[in-house]
Amino acid sequence: MADRAYITPKVLKWARETAHMSADVAASKVSVSAEKLQEWEEGISLPTIHQAENLAKAYRRPFAMFFLPDIPNDFLPLQDFRKKDARPLGTASAFIIREMQQKQEWISEMLQENLGEPLPFVGRYTINTDPREVADDIIKVLKINHAQYTGNVIKDWIDKAEANGIFVSRTSFIHSRLKLDSEEIQGFVIADVYAPFIFINSDDWAAAQLFTLVHELAHIWIAESGISNETEISTGHKDKLHPVELFCNEVAANALMPSALMNNIDRKLLATSKSVFNVAKKLGVSSIALAVRALNLQLISTIHYHKLKNEIELDFLEFKKKEEEKMEKQKTSEGGPNYYMLQLQKNGKLFTQMVLDAFRGGLIEPTLASLLLNVKTNKFSSLESRMNL
Repeated sequence: MADRAYITPKVLKWARETAHMSADVAASKVSVSAEKLQEWEEGISLPTIHQAENLAKAYRRPFAMFFLPDIPNDFLPLQDFRKKDARPLGTASAFIIREMQQKQEWISEMLQENLGEPLPFVGRYTINTDPREVADDIIKVLKINHAQYTGNVIKDWIDKAEANGIFVSRTSFIHSRLKLDSEEIQGFVIADVYAPFIFINSDDWAAAQLFTLVHELAHIWIAESGISNETEISTGHKDKLHPVELFCNEVAANALMPSALMNNIDRKLLATSKSVFNVAKKLGVSSIALAVRALNLQLISTIHYHKLKNEIELDFLEFKKKEEEKMEKQKTSEGGPNYYMLQLQKNGKLFTQMVLDAFRGGLIEPTLASLLLNVKTNKFSSLESRMNL
């Protein structure tokens, strides 16, 4: 008979619930019925050690945690700024939030222990400030020059953010069978004064990712940590969004498409969806975002905006079809995304470099460095070789 694991039932249940996993799904991980799992969670019977180990792996919790006498302290949940009718956060979202909270806590503590200085822009303003003022300050601090983008606008913004001590992570999956959904979560932010951390769901389109990034920067400038969705410029339905989200969307619109820049655009370039697309591409925003911004600044009429909107939607459907065909071809072709590049993007260059520096400086053990970067220590050189790509 297999050895039983004398786990604490309420801790087992807590671990499942904080993984946002239903009893049916959790039970399937260890090939038992949901009723049997419920017995374990109520203390009626006990899982085997092997079953408990598999549940710990599924919940992404240390196996030893199941034997604690009481529910342990965990990270405080981030404020949910999404709409009230937003889809409940799933397991993938719960895991990525917890992972980033762990990394953010570690880097913040390390910086404080090494006499790091608090960042002056975190919480510099409030939601009552004019969004244009906040946008101008973000541009000033990050030294953004809209006329000098390299062509990869989101990379330009991320590089500038990280150069100023803001950690940025991007990914769309936990593993191959557990992916993030941009309909559920577009991004979140931890607005810490020593180590502000931004996460962006890369399942989204590039332009949407950029808007989310700048939206989350606005959260840092007003020191409002939380989970975001509906990060986009809009002409209506504003009453459905949280006031903080509305404010941060306004800041992002002003930072990515400043009124001075918009006013200098030749009106001929706002005439058709094709010309709008060309302007939008240079700024890293979507065509519809540019059209909405032009409408809000009264650069185009409402009638012309709706004409553009219809054209843009048709163009997008065609673009989406081509992108899906391209993705299908990529799936059938040999190879895939480079593992180390994916980990670098997920951890962010700034975080990766700081972990590597701490490891090589003897400040942290190899096991911790490997855990933080999800890369074996003997493969750190493979990770580092992609830092400047």
